[in-house]
Amino acid sequence: MPIRAATSQRGLTLIEVLIAVLVLSIGLLGLAGLQATSLQFNHSANLRSQATNLAYEMTDRMRANRDAALNGQYNLALTATPSAGTVPGDDLTAWRDALSDRLPSGTGSVQVDANGIATVVVEWDDSRGAETEMQFVLTTQL
Repeated sequence: MPIRAATSQRGLTLIEVLIAVLVLSIGLLGLAGLQATSLQFNHSANLRSQATNLAYEMTDRMRANRDAALNGQYNLALTATPSAGTVPGDDLTAWRDALSDRLPSGTGSVQVDANGIATVVVEWDDSRGAETEMQFVLTTQL
């Protein structure tokens, strides 16, 4: 068997390591971007869940005081301020307080028509999520 002369491979292993580190760093940057996007969507989903729960809470309050709701005492525009001192007014004030506490720039409106169909709108700022201003609209029969 002939003996082969050792060939010089200086630096080849170092180049392989540098390429492996480059590929790994690109993968880690992609993973960091994926994590950031996941956090953004998770925050947005949490706000949507809060808005849904608060809208259902308002319909439960109206169902507990159905006669007042059917008489339009729960009707409230987005920009209006509820008046305290009555059960509907106290319910609306507590609901608006909960909206502003749990949602960024959270506000809401309630409209009950003559047929007893209630429309509850919850609006909030979702600037960390995909869109800036979001609305959840719940329509139900009282």
